[in-house]
Amino acid sequence: MTIVDRQPVPLHHADRLFIGGAWVEPSSDSLIDVIDPATEERFLRVPAASASDVARAVAAARDAFDRGPWPTLSHAERADYLRQLGKAVADRAEDLGQIWPRESGALYTTAVASGQFAAMPFDAYADLADTFPFEERAQPTMGGVFGLLVREPVGVVGAIIPWNAPLSLISHKIGPALLAGCTVVLKLSPEAPGEGYLVAEAAEAIGLPPGVLNVITAEREVSELLVRDPGVDKITFTGSTATGRRIAALCGERIARCTLELGGKSAAVILDDADLEAAAQTLARSECFLAGQVCSSLTRIVVSERRHDEFVEALASTFSAVRVGDPFDPSTQIGPLTSARQRDRVESYIAKGVDEGAKLVTGGGRPSHLDRGWFVEPTVFARVDNASTIAQEEIFGPVLGVIPASDEEAMVTIANDTIYGLNASVFTPDVDRARAVARRLRSGTVGHNAWRTDFGIAFGGFKQSGIGREGGKEGLAHFLETKTVILEEVPSGYED
Repeated sequence: MTIVDRQPVPLHHADRLFIGGAWVEPSSDSLIDVIDPATEERFLRVPAASASDVARAVAAARDAFDRGPWPTLSHAERADYLRQLGKAVADRAEDLGQIWPRESGALYTTAVASGQFAAMPFDAYADLADTFPFEERAQPTMGGVFGLLVREPVGVVGAIIPWNAPLSLISHKIGPALLAGCTVVLKLSPEAPGEGYLVAEAAEAIGLPPGVLNVITAEREVSELLVRDPGVDKITFTGSTATGRRIAALCGERIARCTLELGGKSAAVILDDADLEAAAQTLARSECFLAGQVCSSLTRIVVSERRHDEFVEALASTFSAVRVGDPFDPSTQIGPLTSARQRDRVESYIAKGVDEGAKLVTGGGRPSHLDRGWFVEPTVFARVDNASTIAQEEIFGPVLGVIPASDEEAMVTIANDTIYGLNASVFTPDVDRARAVARRLRSGTVGHNAWRTDFGIAFGGFKQSGIGREGGKEGLAHFLETKTVILEEVPSGYED
C-alpha cells in the first residue's frame, strides 16, 4: 500500500506567539525543536515563550475579560463564535493529518478523521447555550422577595495541554471556557505545539475578539509562572499526576480554581462468563490507539486464576500480531512513541517488570524491522503482582499486564487497589452483572466490554486521577462561579 507523503509544515506563523489577537514576535530568541518520532528529523520549530511573554499573554486575556466585550456578549453570541471556530478547524483536517503523527506518533488516518470531526465538541458546547441554567429562579429562605442563582464566568483561564492528543484536549478546555465568557491563555506542550497553532490561526480567521484566546508554547519553569500569576483565575490542566500535584499546591497558595485531569492505571475486569477471545481482541485493539499513550488506557487486566493462562495466550497472540511502523503507512496499526525520552521510560518499566518477577510473554523490545524512530513492540506481561511497579505506576506505552485473582470479590479489590481512579471496564455478557460491578469500581468512567470514554457526558477521575470533570454540562460548570442575588421585588421578565 502507498505511504502518504510528509508535506511541508502547514502553519503560517510558527515563528510567532498569538497574543492579543495578533501574531507577535517573542521577547527572546529561544527556540523549541519538534522532532518527528518516526524519522527522528526536525518537523517544526517554534519560539519558547519567556517570562515576559507569559505576562503579556495574561495581560491580554485580563484586559479582554475586564474591559472587552467578550463576557458581556450573550451565550448565544459566544456559541456562534464556537461554531465558527470548530468549522474553521475542521476545514483543515488534512493539515491536522500532517501535524499529529509528526508530533505524537498518531496514525495519519486517525489524525485526519479526528480533524474531520473537530467541530463536534465545539458544537456540543455551543448547544449548551440554549439549555444550561446560567440563571435560574430560587426562593429566598432568610428574607427577601425574589432570588436568583446566576452562573457567571470564572475569569481568566490558564489552559495547559499535554502532547498526546492536543486538539481534543484543547477543544474540551477552550470550548466551555469561551462559552462561559472566560478568556484563555493556552499553553502548549513543547513536544506538540502544532495543533494549538492551527487553532490560533482558526481563531484569527473567524475574527475572535483580541485577547479572548492567547496561545504560547513554554518549557516547565516558564509554564509555572502561568500557574502563579495572580491575573489568572483558574488553571485547567491535563497531564501527569506528579505535575498535577504541583499545580494544585500552587493554586492552593492563592486559592485559584483548578481542574486537573491526571494519570491512570485503569483496570479491565474480565468476569468468568466473558468471551476471552473477544475481550483479548478488544483490549489489544484499544491499546493500539496512540501506542498506549493514553491516560485512560486499560493496562491492568484482572482475570480469574483458572482462566488466566487461556486469556494470556489469546491476548499475546492478538497483540503480538499488531503491525508497528510508519504512521503514514495505511497498514500500520501502532506508530512510534512521542519522544526518545518516552521510549526510554517505557523500556525502563519493561525491564523493571522482568526484574520484579512478572512473566514477559511477548514484546519487550524494539521492532527489528525499524532502524529509526522511537518504536516499542506491543508487550504483554502475565502473572503480574498488583503490588509491583508495572501494576501501580503509569507506563504510557503499549504495555499490558495480566493480574490473576481468586474470584469476583478479589477482582474488584485488585481493581480498586491503586492511587488512581480514571477509567475501568467490566467484561461480561450479563449487563446487570456489569452494572453491579461497575458501581463498585472507584473510577470516573466504567465501560462494558470495551474501552470507553465519553466527553459528551463527563470525563475525569477519582482519587489521584484528578479534580473535576471535562465534557458536557459537568465540564462547563467548572468555568463558572455561582452568585446568589436576593431582591426586594420581582424584576422584569419574571412576573407571574
